[in-house]
Amino acid sequence: MSTKSVIDLPSPTELSAAQDLVVPTGRREIQVRLGRWAWRIDRTSTLVAILLAVAALLTGFISLALGDIRVPFDQILPALLGDSERRYEVVVRDWRLTRMILALVFGFALGISGALFQSLTRNPLGSPDVIGFSSGAYTVALALMLFTTASATQIALGSIVGGLLAAALVFIIASREGTNGFRLIVVGIGVGAMLASANTFMLLAAQSQVAMSAAVWGSGSLNSVSNTVLGPSLVGIALFAVAAVFLQRQARILECGDALATSLGVNARLLRASMVIVGVGLVAVTTAAAGPIAFVALVVPQIAARLTRRAELDLLPAGCLGALLLVLADTIARVAFMPIQLPVGIVTVCLGGVYLIWLLVRESRS
Repeated sequence: MSTKSVIDLPSPTELSAAQDLVVPTGRREIQVRLGRWAWRIDRTSTLVAILLAVAALLTGFISLALGDIRVPFDQILPALLGDSERRYEVVVRDWRLTRMILALVFGFALGISGALFQSLTRNPLGSPDVIGFSSGAYTVALALMLFTTASATQIALGSIVGGLLAAALVFIIASREGTNGFRLIVVGIGVGAMLASANTFMLLAAQSQVAMSAAVWGSGSLNSVSNTVLGPSLVGIALFAVAAVFLQRQARILECGDALATSLGVNARLLRASMVIVGVGLVAVTTAAAGPIAFVALVVPQIAARLTRRAELDLLPAGCLGALLLVLADTIARVAFMPIQLPVGIVTVCLGGVYLIWLLVRESRS
C-alpha cells in the first residue's frame, strides 16, 4: 500500500508575489538602489500613479475656482502667484488653498494606510475604519476636546496616542493564538464598537454647543481646517509615509506567508507591529486635523490594485488614488449643496457604502 504526503502549496497570488521578489515576473521594472536598500519599481504601477497624481492635482486646481464666489480659471494661477485682483487672491490663497492641499495630503495618507492594513490582514475589509483604529484616535481627541482646554497640538498628539493604544489592544488580543488577518478584523470590529459607544456617551454628556461642534468634526470635515495644522500634518504624514516605503518590500514577502517570510530572514511579528504603527500613525494624524474620514482607506487599495493589475502591496498608486478621491469628495461636499458645506466624511461614506455593498456581494458569490 502506497502512502501520499499532502503538501500545502501557496496560492497563485502568493506564488506570484514570491516570484516577484526572487525572479523576474515579466513585467517591466526599474531597479533602484539606495545604499543597502533596493527596490523594483514597476513601470505600469508608476505610470498609473503619475496619471492619478496629475488627475488629483487638476481636480484640486479646479476646486479652487468653485464655491460661493466663483473664480475664473484663467485667474487661479495669477491669484496663487499674487498677480491677480485682491478678492481672487483672498478666495484662492486664504480660503481654499490650504483646504485643497490638506485634502490631497490626507487622501494620500489614508490610501497608504489602507494598503498597509489590507496587506497585513490579506483581506479587502482590512482597513482602519473597519478594524477600529480610527475610533481609538477619535476617542482620545474627543475626550480632550470636550473635557479639557487642550490646544490643537495637544489634541493632535492625543489622537495619535489614542490610535496607537487602540491598535495595541487589538493587536495583543488578536495575537494570543497567533496573528491571523481574519481574527484581527473581528477583534478590531469589537473594539471599534466599544469605542464608538464611549464616543456617543461623551457626546451626550457634554454641553450641547460643544457636542454639536465635536459631532460635526467627528463625521470627518475639512470645513474648519486652518494653516496652523498644515505644517504639523505635512511633517507627520511625510515621516510615516517614508517609513511605509521602507516596509513595503518585506510586507510583500509577508503576504506570501509566515513560513516563506521567516525563511528569508523576516521577523514577521516585528514587521506586523511596525506596519500597524505606521498605518495607525497615518490615520491618527489625519483624524487629529479633520476627524475620522471614513471609507477612503477601505475603497482605495482595491481599486488601485485593479488599475495596476498587481495583487501585492503597492503604496504609491493607492496613495495617489486616495488623494484624488478625497479632493473630489471634498469639492462635492463644498459646492454641491451651496450655501451649505457638508462634512467630507458624509460624501466618502456614501461612496464607500456603495463599494462595500458591491464587495460583499462579490465575495458572497465567490
